[in-house]
Amino acid sequence: MPDPDFSLGQCWISDTELELGLGIITETSMRTVTLRFFAADTIRTYATENAPLTRVQFQAGDIVESNQGWKLTVQSVQLTGQLITYHGLLEDGKEASLPETSLNPFMQFNRPQARLFAGQLDKNSSYELRRETLLHRQRLEHSELLGLGGARTELLPHQLYIAHTAGRRLAPRVLLADEVGLGKTIEACLILHTQLLTGRAQRALIVVPDPLLHQWLVELLRRFNLSFSLFDEERCQAIDASGQDENPFLAEQLILCGLGLFTENSSRLTQAIAGEWDILIVDEAHHLEWSEECPSPAYMAIEQLARQTPGVLLLTATPEQLGRAGHFARLRLLDPDRFHSLSLFEQEQTHYQPIADAAANLINDQPISKQEHDLLLETLGRNPAEPLLAQLSSTTCTSEQRHAARTQLTNLLLDRHGTGRGMFRNTRDRVKGFTPRALHSYPLTPPTTYLEIDAPITGQLQPERFAPGTAGSEWWRTDPRVSWLISLLQQHRQEKMLLICAHATTARDLELALRVREGISAALFHETMSIIERDRAAAWFADQEQGCQILICSEIGSEGRNFQFAHHLILFDLPENPDLLEQRIGRLDRIGQKAQVELHAPYFKGTAQEVLLRWYHEGLNAFVHTCQSGLPVLEQLRPALHQAFEDAGSDPDSLTLLLKTTSELHKEVTQALRQGRDHLLELNSCREQEAAELVAQLTLADETSTLAGYMDQLLNAFGVESEPHSSHSLVIRPGQHMLTEHFPHLPDDGVTVTFDRTTALTHEEWQFLTWEHPMVRAAIEMVLESGHGNVTATGIHHPVIPAGSMALEMLFVLECPAPRLLQVGRFLPPTLLRLLVDQNLKERSATIDMSDHPDALTPLPKSVVQKIVTPLRQRIQAMILLGEQLAEKQARTILRGAIDVMHSRYAEEQSRMAALSKINPHVQQRDIDQLNEIEGALRQHLDSSRVRLDSIRLAIGI
Repeated sequence: MPDPDFSLGQCWISDTELELGLGIITETSMRTVTLRFFAADTIRTYATENAPLTRVQFQAGDIVESNQGWKLTVQSVQLTGQLITYHGLLEDGKEASLPETSLNPFMQFNRPQARLFAGQLDKNSSYELRRETLLHRQRLEHSELLGLGGARTELLPHQLYIAHTAGRRLAPRVLLADEVGLGKTIEACLILHTQLLTGRAQRALIVVPDPLLHQWLVELLRRFNLSFSLFDEERCQAIDASGQDENPFLAEQLILCGLGLFTENSSRLTQAIAGEWDILIVDEAHHLEWSEECPSPAYMAIEQLARQTPGVLLLTATPEQLGRAGHFARLRLLDPDRFHSLSLFEQEQTHYQPIADAAANLINDQPISKQEHDLLLETLGRNPAEPLLAQLSSTTCTSEQRHAARTQLTNLLLDRHGTGRGMFRNTRDRVKGFTPRALHSYPLTPPTTYLEIDAPITGQLQPERFAPGTAGSEWWRTDPRVSWLISLLQQHRQEKMLLICAHATTARDLELALRVREGISAALFHETMSIIERDRAAAWFADQEQGCQILICSEIGSEGRNFQFAHHLILFDLPENPDLLEQRIGRLDRIGQKAQVELHAPYFKGTAQEVLLRWYHEGLNAFVHTCQSGLPVLEQLRPALHQAFEDAGSDPDSLTLLLKTTSELHKEVTQALRQGRDHLLELNSCREQEAAELVAQLTLADETSTLAGYMDQLLNAFGVESEPHSSHSLVIRPGQHMLTEHFPHLPDDGVTVTFDRTTALTHEEWQFLTWEHPMVRAAIEMVLESGHGNVTATGIHHPVIPAGSMALEMLFVLECPAPRLLQVGRFLPPTLLRLLVDQNLKERSATIDMSDHPDALTPLPKSVVQKIVTPLRQRIQAMILLGEQLAEKQARTILRGAIDVMHSRYAEEQSRMAALSKINPHVQQRDIDQLNEIEGALRQHLDSSRVRLDSIRLAIGI
């Protein structure tokens, strides 16, 4: 027997990742061993102590295959040093030798027949679980929707369309520029989730403004089950101090960090640039200042990262808010070769605007002018545009025919759109599902101490923090807003209310005031609390049965947390920034809100508070409607607004004039923004029919999911305890007699789970189990990699298998080891082939499926099975051999079909891209070359597909 020590060139297999195939040791040290798995193009490094590896050692009689494709029947095994050489006969009878370094890396190593002959039998239920698991894996890997259904999100058409369109690209580089409240963060995370699950990405870096770090960390984990490592300077220094002498950014696969980490320390930026990322996500990218003469350090940092990273997602404001130069600067980060000159870009945009105007008329069913008619002919070509344009002006065509012509013309324009592949922008006008908003304002008389404030603007808007004698005192005993708040809560005892104020000190004081004055329990949510404390507060507020009535948030409550289950928002004070006001309202006014959003705003009469409330309401109409013009208007009128604060209550005429000026400017800016909108881009950001189909498919998958039943079967098999918690939920916890030491992703104290999307959206503290959840995916791999259930024997009472006879059911798997980024499962997932061979060597799978007849099956003692198997070993081996031959024949047919489908799909896409490259500068030759390379790699790996015997069920007629 070979020495168990690791040595260069030896062949081993991974006990936990059998699908990697054969691995060859490429490097060893005192503590680690490194193997390369050529079939999967993967390298793994293990600790030498307790490494989950098994030495590959074939015996006489085994058939092995060389990396050149020829097969050898082993007659003897020779050990030279630490390496094995196999001697035997080729298929033509000639003698040959095969060193283990030349073994075919695509060979697989799961031999259930050895377990059968050794009497190592599993329960029939374990076999059924394994079979069902194989079928589920086959279905999941073949799905085109992988990555879209597993998030704790509503199934919203525009988000799913963007995630599906961008997520299936090999390296998406896109700008996400939806209007506020439409979920850019969810879109980015869905794309990332898809990229990670499909293997197109393994290493991801997310860069956000420092105040948003915890919001992103929580959202990634809560909604998408993505556990990111939060990096700051302290974390990096700790890694440096550990003596590992390595780039800190290579220590983790998924990293979240603030932009300040790079702008304040150039060495950290250098390390991050060397991080070999697959995808980079940048939030609030519109804050990256840029000019041709002097780009900001923040912009240059992201520019350097983007150049070294294949996939880039930029979350940004709308193009209208950015301005043309700002919009160009974002596009330049995605494709510096295409967007290299601002002046050239501005010229292209000027030439494109008439096309966008014509598209808007098509989309809005408006007449097409002669000039637009000629422009469309020039842009699209006479064929096919001319007959379609003729239909629009024909008096003999029906309205349905004219509508069809408009749709076809619009679709033709979409493919030729300037930035259509690199940018998505949805608007509230196009996305339906928003409920109305209503303002309830409450004028109150300020306490005399508040009138004595001698402080800047902030002090006038938040007097409780600046009035003489109030700092650190119990101001809430005299502030009439507190009495008003208590009254409001008592009037709406059965309704949830979210209160947002500017500062954490105010939030803490309000919680104390409600508790002391009226015994009202309130949840707190502010920046000095830990993430766990905030989660608990939000969960308490969300609980519809035992939860509190009110959640009191500091301004951090406006960042990222959504509470659509409530529809009352209390604006205890007002921010001066219109975007921040919209952000506050957006915690409730989001897609999924079912009721009118009620905004409650108390204010002190004759003070800056009244001025600001009237300016928002009468000038910008910002309470009732989303206000896109707020910030540009504020920039122009800030001095006048501040003067109105100073003159509050003493100069009503000046305030009236300011409100009129604000209203007029608001209308002008809003109209300019609307005229500058790119309707064609908006349509391309969510093609309604495709988006609706995605929603329908995912909804059907939710409604017909068998996951709950499957997990119940799996948990029982592995000794995990489960009990009902409430409707649509379970509590699962480790059992006393589990088959494995640790069940994947199951905490020692257990966890509450739900399989229902609606329930999961309400109870964010519960785990939402889907087929994409890490626990489920890891459990599936645990079943298949452990060999659990791959051999069983049963008695059967059925005419197809008479008493005293036997049959062998064999489950083969047709597999194609390949790098995950190729996502070969789209064409050939691990495919289950079931064969049933009787003792007369007849294939009988079409006559009976034992899984359909559980009542006909009877357990057999292992001792009985052993007495049957031992004398019939040669016959059983002959049955297995026949099964292998039949499975190979079936596999060839399936493989040909998979290759044909793959070739057809890529040929169609290459043809389409080649045509588009002639008319759309965003489609470049490198895109077409990349498709050719992927097709070639897929073909190479598909040709190396192999059939593996996975499981055996011996049936004895009784």
